[in-house]
Amino acid sequence: MFEEIFYPPTAARHRNAPLVDQRAEYLVRLKENGARRATLRKYANAHLNLVRLLDVHDGERISMRDIETAATLWSKPRGRGYGHAASPKARQRFVCHCLDLVRSLGWLEEVGEVRHSYGAELHAYEDWLRTERALSQTTVESYCVAANHFLTRLDEMSNSLATLQIADIDSIIGAEHRRGNWSRRTIHYFAQRLRSFVTFAQKRGWCHPGLAAGIVAPSYMADETLPKGIKREDVERLLASVQGQRPVDRRNRAILTLFISYGLRVGEVAGLRLDDLDWEGDMLRVRCPKPGRTHLWPLTPEIGTAILDYIQYGRPTGFGRALFFTSRAPIRPLDRKALGKIVRDRLNGIGVVTGRRGPHALRHAAAQHLLDQGIAMKVIGDFLGHRDPSSTAIYAKVDLVALREVADFDLEGLA
Repeated sequence: MFEEIFYPPTAARHRNAPLVDQRAEYLVRLKENGARRATLRKYANAHLNLVRLLDVHDGERISMRDIETAATLWSKPRGRGYGHAASPKARQRFVCHCLDLVRSLGWLEEVGEVRHSYGAELHAYEDWLRTERALSQTTVESYCVAANHFLTRLDEMSNSLATLQIADIDSIIGAEHRRGNWSRRTIHYFAQRLRSFVTFAQKRGWCHPGLAAGIVAPSYMADETLPKGIKREDVERLLASVQGQRPVDRRNRAILTLFISYGLRVGEVAGLRLDDLDWEGDMLRVRCPKPGRTHLWPLTPEIGTAILDYIQYGRPTGFGRALFFTSRAPIRPLDRKALGKIVRDRLNGIGVVTGRRGPHALRHAAAQHLLDQGIAMKVIGDFLGHRDPSSTAIYAKVDLVALREVADFDLEGLA
């Protein structure tokens, strides 16, 4: 494989480095997924520097911190063999290329990886959540992350489930609060998920009975904060920032148009397929994972043009029926994480670097725009796919015009 993309002296250098078979096989898969020669060379060079800088051996666990360390060494003039340091963009590309290789080999030491002595118990809990409680994959993962974090902290305290006391649970939760890393809302949800795990542990006889009842989540009102959207002028600047003709610009323009115009959730955009587009009827079918329903949207000329432009001139073919794909190899459908990164990167590009900057902020911005136009709450709720009116009522708190009218109401001396 190296001989196909490099001249003989360079190809020999790649072949004489460690993990030659694994690196070559990965390049073959990239080529099969549509990667060009220039892209293959960038990946190969990054992988070569990674195995040399970290002295990687077959089957060795590699953490994200290890990859970042290699990127720092590579970024320096001496590490690259150039007279200048690497740009931040080049450094990030190096990290992404190396991360793809390590993850594909199954050697990545994930952040949520088990680092305690309760792996069997955690696996049994995960199986119970999935089979007995029939929870969704996303919910199962969030509950297991909380349990994994708790068990890791328990091991660090040199404690065990068999001797667990409510004071130990309070100590672990209190330590997170003192670190300042968790908000009250985060602690609230962690305590709820932890209570589920301790309840399961009690039934299995792993800990003393009655502990779960003592885990009280701090009070938190779902609508105690204001919805955090983005200003309308920033939304307009965001959409104007993707007017280029590159395939990635065409794709991002279609994605942002869907978020901004329809206020879709990130999972709804990630689930779109070619079959969801009814060009004759000018309709778009959207599956809503959260309510578990399917909505039909009118396909406006602006949105239809943006999607059609991407399909004709930017979307890779031969990789499935999903609507949106990655712009570089390995070609695969965009997931929720990738869509969130696209929105955040584009907002960074126009100088919006504070507040919530993910896809849900665009959903809030869409709702706020409708509210500013005087649209009724019921209509806004239907637009957003809310089944419960209370989910929409939170936007009334930011309708400053209506609130001023209430404040100016003449109480005829009763005040």
